[in-house]
Amino acid sequence: MSRAVLHRLIGLALCCAAFAPAPALVAQGQPRRTLSPEMREAMRLDLDGHTARARAILQPLIDTTSDRAAQADAQRAMAISYAFDGDCADAGRYEAMVIAYWHTREQADPSNAFYQQGEIADEAGRICIDAGDLDAAERWYRQGYAVGVKEPAPQKHPAALWDFRLAHALGRLAARRGDAAAAHAQIDAARRALDSDTAMAAQQERFFPYLVGYVALYTHDLPTARTQLTRAIGMKGGENDPFLHCLLAMADEQLGRHDEAMALYRKAYDLATAHNPPSAYARRIAREKLGIAVAT
Repeated sequence: MSRAVLHRLIGLALCCAAFAPAPALVAQGQPRRTLSPEMREAMRLDLDGHTARARAILQPLIDTTSDRAAQADAQRAMAISYAFDGDCADAGRYEAMVIAYWHTREQADPSNAFYQQGEIADEAGRICIDAGDLDAAERWYRQGYAVGVKEPAPQKHPAALWDFRLAHALGRLAARRGDAAAAHAQIDAARRALDSDTAMAAQQERFFPYLVGYVALYTHDLPTARTQLTRAIGMKGGENDPFLHCLLAMADEQLGRHDEAMALYRKAYDLATAHNPPSAYARRIAREKLGIAVAT
């Protein structure tokens, strides 16, 4: 294997975070920073449903740190805190601050800076679609695509990755809007993007049945939704995804499989231990479905 190919494959291995449940404060391609006790406590509080208390910890960290990278970490954690409440607008406000930080890094670290801006914009889109603000979600996803493809050569993150991500997002949005034809057209576009780049597809293929299952769920093709979401969970990397388990629970619930649905909601809740959009959604929905009260 040539050094160029190896370098590209390593770069592609870092490209999964927009869909995968990666820790919120580990910027892809950056050294892993140790979380402060305050940050860990804020994350724990969010997971437990005490989001206002979490934000009371995070805001002073944002206001007082002199380290701009650490401040961006805290701003991103604040955005995720709002995701636990399904608050698209406030989450987006803080994600925009993180994007502004990465904008300042374009000259010093161009390959990572453009990728991170696209990554964070997509994360805001993910929060907003989960919150039901579809128009805001589309704006964020299109922003993520527009900045992600600006990464200069030699690109570590190919344009096909951003093509796949945008088609994936637009397909889910079309399904949520009830436009089955548009949703299936985007499934086809996502498939073409995967087929156009085998190295990228090796990393992203597991997200394709998630897209097909999501579209089927929201266009009322429940048998297909159940089949495809089960397939997504069975693929490596999907077995512990709380969001996928939550979607499968929704399909089972609509199919009248009450006991199976409740068991899946319980599993989704238990798997939702990361401080990221999939956990934020799964905790919020599963807590409501299972009647789990927020402890005082």
